[in-house]
Amino acid sequence: MSRLWVYLLLVIRSVCQPKMPPLISFRSNLFNHYHPLILPDEKETVIHLLKDTLKSYYCILEPSSTPAPFTITVTPCDVPIEWSVLHYKAPLSFRGKTYQSNDQPGSPESQMNLKTVSTLFHSQGNSVETYVGMSSYPDLFMLEFLSRERDTHITVYFTTDTRLGHLFPELPLDPRIDIIGTGHTTITLTWQPSPSILYHKENIHYCLLVNQRHNYKSLCAAETAFRYSEGKETTPLASSLFPYVLDPQLVMIGSSKALSIINTANNEDVRQICVGPKNTYTVSSLSPNTQYYFDVFVVNLVTNSSAAYTGTFAKTLKKLEPKFIELKEGKTIQLHFIGKKQRIYSLRYQAKQKAVHFTFQSCKGKVWAQIFKNGKILISESFEGFKSFALRGKLLDLYLVQLKSAEESSSSSVKVQVSFHFYKPLFPLLPESLRIKTFNKLRTCNSITIAWLGTQERSKYCVYRKKLKKNHMWKEVVNSNHCPGPEARHKSEKVLCKYFHDINLQKAVTTETIMGLEAGSRYLFDVYLLGSSGIPIRYHSKVVKTRKKC
Repeated sequence: MSRLWVYLLLVIRSVCQPKMPPLISFRSNLFNHYHPLILPDEKETVIHLLKDTLKSYYCILEPSSTPAPFTITVTPCDVPIEWSVLHYKAPLSFRGKTYQSNDQPGSPESQMNLKTVSTLFHSQGNSVETYVGMSSYPDLFMLEFLSRERDTHITVYFTTDTRLGHLFPELPLDPRIDIIGTGHTTITLTWQPSPSILYHKENIHYCLLVNQRHNYKSLCAAETAFRYSEGKETTPLASSLFPYVLDPQLVMIGSSKALSIINTANNEDVRQICVGPKNTYTVSSLSPNTQYYFDVFVVNLVTNSSAAYTGTFAKTLKKLEPKFIELKEGKTIQLHFIGKKQRIYSLRYQAKQKAVHFTFQSCKGKVWAQIFKNGKILISESFEGFKSFALRGKLLDLYLVQLKSAEESSSSSVKVQVSFHFYKPLFPLLPESLRIKTFNKLRTCNSITIAWLGTQERSKYCVYRKKLKKNHMWKEVVNSNHCPGPEARHKSEKVLCKYFHDINLQKAVTTETIMGLEAGSRYLFDVYLLGSSGIPIRYHSKVVKTRKKC
């Protein structure tokens, strides 16, 4: 039996003796039930831990006459764990001795006193940690692992050969991920390149993890989270890289096939994208106004190992979704544009016939309108006063109307109506002019005579008057909103309503004398045209002053 294995058997027997002092609170009497194991050199080992159960492993160093360096890297794949590196120092009486094949473990000649023990390193958490130490043969090192939350697993890498390079890719001095662009559905990230990519560019790739839960500190932690959420076993993340590294757009987590989403539990997408050797990437197809967590892992495709950058998070911009106003057949709606921060109105109508008729009335100022049919723009123009558009399409065509004020600095409003009856105008037939005319010779101290044009269509006309106060800004009254109909006027302001028309447009004129006025006073006169559609049209207001003396 070689000196190394005899020494190991002596250690195991010595550790199991009850007289050995406890190393941590969970360590007492455990070695009577669980025997320590040996970590292989230069190989990543998966270790499964039971809750509240201490598990121990030995690190065995090859015989050497000089101190030998070694590294131990532990990667928790789920919940935080505790782990320690314990140093058993061989007594001077044992150093330099040579075992014979007939030496028997436990004999007085070969017994070692292992009471000389110290804790070189202790870690607690779920971050990837690496311990670097120096050892002189035949000193012994033991690792202890403990999970207090639940059953879990970890990976441990132990090596004594530093000439073979790094199993794990190196991180830069600044391992942070920077957000350099934010959109409604995109986030652009950048990070410092790994030093390993300078020497092994063909073997080093970056993989990006995106999710809505939290940052992950290792690839195996992400894979474990996915397995717990789905309740099934999955392909290890790092192992799934190889079939897809040629296409940086393909996503590999949790499946042997290329998938873009590996976890849809609770509507929280978790996906991983390998982007090759480039260190800037724009993540697309995100949801607006949503916070995402981003992790970047530098992966060695040869050793199947990875190292994690410091994760970050960002929120996509809020998308101003248009609030559609549904247009109903024959129903008139009025929209208002107020102040400098004027909104854009979006109206929607689904055609019930092939013919569609949109009619607009600008109450004050110019209005800009766009009409889309099934996403394709048909109309884009500004107008003032009345405007109508006759369109043809198919049954159930979807029309979208967008309206905004063409005069950003002033307030305005517009009336909108839609119909599929071409033969029935929504607005009444209009005269050539909407001006109200007065006659200075017919103006008296208590009466005013007004005249206005009519049409060939028999329509109803209503006359209203309003006395203006001396300090009343009558010009502002005249230029006010033209859309409100007679229903907005006070009953005391109504003078009369009458019907008239004339086939001969040259004779389609009517006059009316308003009596009972006060001398030397200003009056505002309005005439409303009411057609069969019920939409009132107001003539241009007229302000007239009665005579002071008659």
